Amino acid sequence: MASDFTLVDPKGWEYDLHSVYSAYMGYFQIYNIAWYERSWGHHFQSFEEFLAFSWPVIIVTDAWTGRAHIVTRLNSIGAFLKMIKTRFGETLPQAPNILQVTPFENTNRHLRNVSDYPSYKKLHSTLPAAVLAALKTRVRTGEPKAIQELWDNRDKTFLAIDFEWSERNQKSCLEWGYAAVRCGHLEALGHWPPNPDTNYRKGHYIVAEYVDKVTNKHCPNHPWQYAFAESQVTSKAKLPQIIQAVISSLASPESEMAPNTLVLVAHGISGDLRRLEEMRIKIPNNVLIIDTSVYERVLYKMGHRGIMPDPKTGKPRNQGMTLSLENVLLSFTIPMLRASSPAPSLPAVGTEEQTQTSTPPDGPAQTQTQQQQPQPQIAQLPIVLPQCTMHNAGNDAMLCLFALQKLLEPAGTKVPSVKKGRVGRPGVVGQQQQQLGNTAGVYANGMGGMGMNGMVAMNGMVAMNGMVAMNGMNMNGMGMGMNIGMVPMPMLSPTMSPMMTGSSLMPAVPMSPGGSHSQHHKRSGSGSYDLAGEFGQMGLGAGRGMTRAYTTGQFLTAGVAESGRDHGGEKGEREKDKGGSWGRAVGAGRGRR
Repeated sequence: MASDFTLVDPKGWEYDLHSVYSAYMGYFQIYNIAWYERSWGHHFQSFEEFLAFSWPVIIVTDAWTGRAHIVTRLNSIGAFLKMIKTRFGETLPQAPNILQVTPFENTNRHLRNVSDYPSYKKLHSTLPAAVLAALKTRVRTGEPKAIQELWDNRDKTFLAIDFEWSERNQKSCLEWGYAAVRCGHLEALGHWPPNPDTNYRKGHYIVAEYVDKVTNKHCPNHPWQYAFAESQVTSKAKLPQIIQAVISSLASPESEMAPNTLVLVAHGISGDLRRLEEMRIKIPNNVLIIDTSVYERVLYKMGHRGIMPDPKTGKPRNQGMTLSLENVLLSFTIPMLRASSPAPSLPAVGTEEQTQTSTPPDGPAQTQTQQQQPQPQIAQLPIVLPQCTMHNAGNDAMLCLFALQKLLEPAGTKVPSVKKGRVGRPGVVGQQQQQLGNTAGVYANGMGGMGMNGMVAMNGMVAMNGMVAMNGMNMNGMGMGMNIGMVPMPMLSPTMSPMMTGSSLMPAVPMSPGGSHSQHHKRSGSGSYDLAGEFGQMGLGAGRGMTRAYTTGQFLTAGVAESGRDHGGEKGEREKDKGGSWGRAVGAGRGRR
């Protein structure tokens, strides 16, 4: 193999070298050519003898399959056939069935000349590294086939992260949140698809030095509005250690030949990667990176998301438009039509037939069947999103991972539910009254999913199924004082929350006909895998825990009115309309969310 270093354009290098030799051997077999008796037959005695011609080759990966190949050019094959004719006086045609590759790479490649089998074997050993390099690029650029294969293999760990940092000083990180799903672990247990409530490992960390001191004005952050678990307050010095520990617990060893089990996910991930680099967080080089904003844009451009209207103009969305995370989530709440309608000559779903029977005056009854025009096909059924506040690092990371799973597996993905309790700054009880009002009354089931059946506020008391809870009394050791103005609590199931039962004020009673409180907590052998059973709850101590106060506004209370800012620190544009646009064109600058 030649040692000189030459770069060539991969265009035109599309014939797998080993398949050239294999194709000629097949050609000889089909047409009963006794190549071993010909004067030129020694060139086909083995692949090593075939390589003695000295073939110019490069390494590329196939744009469709992702496999790496040692390829040569068509004129090199022609030069080999010309050599046979010149030396031996016989003409060989070009063999059929030569494997033709479409190079994925569009940059110059290293040219090598292979003339013996050891050189070919050495070059062949570098193919896995070429596959990994191409896979990293394909995933980073949002190629749907590559990302879908990662999910379908069910052996990767997807880690979604999000930072909230100061608008004045980008190096001042205010919050960090993450959500992870270990697909290989769930597949081994037979639980698929992942349930965001029980199968996502999630966390939210608030930097103590900046909390309640540094608040962004252009794109306000909401550190106390984490809706899916308990927030933890940590020092600025400890945050890099926490992030490194989370990544180390999910990543496999670094390798130059195979991708890591860890797949890093974020929406507008360039800014998050800069924060990790500033904190000197070590990420294995073989980690794959998914930017959900790029992935969703490519899906829509290829027609996989159906026809998506622009809420402002009512026209179809521009294919080059990048959606913020808020708008990606909102796109799940509207029905979408498929980009192409079924062919008229083929029966399709949504086609209806009408049968009409007519009786002529001088003949038997005749039946006529008329086929109506196909109805528009629904590409996506709308869902109801959880009520939580965006621009909270924990909420954004959780919903980013949910959005990725929804795009990859739309049929089986469940909507995450918010944590039962209160959300808000610790000790601020009046916050919920300011948002919800102090109106006492009956909150029945069916009012936006926020009511509790049979809950009545009367003169400072609340009657719950015949039980009385006095204002401000502790219930089940949870510190859940109840004021005169009752706050509607989300009822995500017909049974009452376990934290509201089994106390001195409310003894355990059957939750449903034939059921009991103990049966409600009993783990079933066929139930979904729950991370709570693996890790348990982590207490923060008195005064450090996080409380919650539900808001009655629409979903994304802070996100719909404002467009996300770029992670690199560039200020995004505030959306003037509450409905907001779907996003911005790529040339205008990509929004953070």
